[in-house]
Amino acid sequence: MSIFTYTATELYAWLTSKKDIVVLDVRNKVDFGRFKVEAPYPFTMQNISYFDFMEIEEECVAKVIKNKPVRIVCAKEGSAKFVAEILDKHGIQDVGYLEGGIKSWGNLLVPVLLNPGEPFQLYQFIRPGKASASYGLQHSDELMLFDPTRNIDFYLEFARQNGCTLIKTFETHLQADYIAGSRMLSEKTGAEFLANENDFAGANITYTHLQDGAYYSFSRPGPTVQCIFTPGHTPGSTSYIIDNRFMITGDTMFIQSIGRPDLGGQVEAWSDKLFETLQKVRAYNGDMVILPGHYMSWEEANDKLAFASTLAETMLFNKAIYAIKDKADFLRFIKSNMRKQPDEYAMIRRINANLEKVDDEKAEELDLGKNECAATAYAAKQNAAEATN
Repeated sequence: MSIFTYTATELYAWLTSKKDIVVLDVRNKVDFGRFKVEAPYPFTMQNISYFDFMEIEEECVAKVIKNKPVRIVCAKEGSAKFVAEILDKHGIQDVGYLEGGIKSWGNLLVPVLLNPGEPFQLYQFIRPGKASASYGLQHSDELMLFDPTRNIDFYLEFARQNGCTLIKTFETHLQADYIAGSRMLSEKTGAEFLANENDFAGANITYTHLQDGAYYSFSRPGPTVQCIFTPGHTPGSTSYIIDNRFMITGDTMFIQSIGRPDLGGQVEAWSDKLFETLQKVRAYNGDMVILPGHYMSWEEANDKLAFASTLAETMLFNKAIYAIKDKADFLRFIKSNMRKQPDEYAMIRRINANLEKVDDEKAEELDLGKNECAATAYAAKQNAAEATN
């Protein structure tokens, strides 16, 4: 078989259907360690540098697992093509390389319908390369979005394919770990941009100020969308309750952790706010389905490969956190389970507030890589491990 290209969508389909392939990442070990292809099921991954293929070709070819389809990944596509040609020359068949390089995987969005068979459609758009999720709520021919990414072409094409018009785009908070798409979508389509002024007060953006407890509607009667202020991760963190059954929580609550309140450098004040928010949220019906902005690992996914769990299940998993009775103990937990936030987060916040502009290449660089927005005991373990290395 001749060398061919494949897309990030095809790679996701192969990995989620448990196709027996080898994913050969030819980036250097540092870039590979920072951000790599991950999937819900085990698969064979190899990391052999493109530079090694240049210098010690025979040794590298010998390391590549034979008798399986080989799918090569690199930074920008060119290096993967080079390695594919080497493997083909050595008689290794069924070799493909990823179109657009690793950034195409980082920007991939996978739509999952959360409520099939109902009069409205609630979608989770999973971003495997970022371990994050955005959401779409469609009723008739209108669409609302929640925390869209900068891959605005995906959402525009999704709306076109579903015969609907984007009317509103909501943010749960001023994002720090990825470049948000609401402002760009609003400028492109005229859709209303809605955000909490406690995060966006200084932003260079025209937006509608959210009101705590207010409802936001479609043109015709449909599912209710209630805005609930849930400060703590940031002062303006906001959740959205859909049809009194689903809660889009942004970075306030995750399935296996909670949001970290230290990204703004005010850990003590924001920790108190987050503690109060968690007491408030736990009063909701335990059957409320929590829809987070991020996930820690694919182990959190359900049998539909979606990230959704009831409030009761989420609280049970995080029972040690929800058992904390006062703000002082909660602050101690927060301080003992934090990792240093990535240096680029400050710039990403300024970009999302439209206070700083960067070109597309820089935006891609900033936008890729997994999030660091959770407060979890895993962070403490990572800190300890790094200290001993």
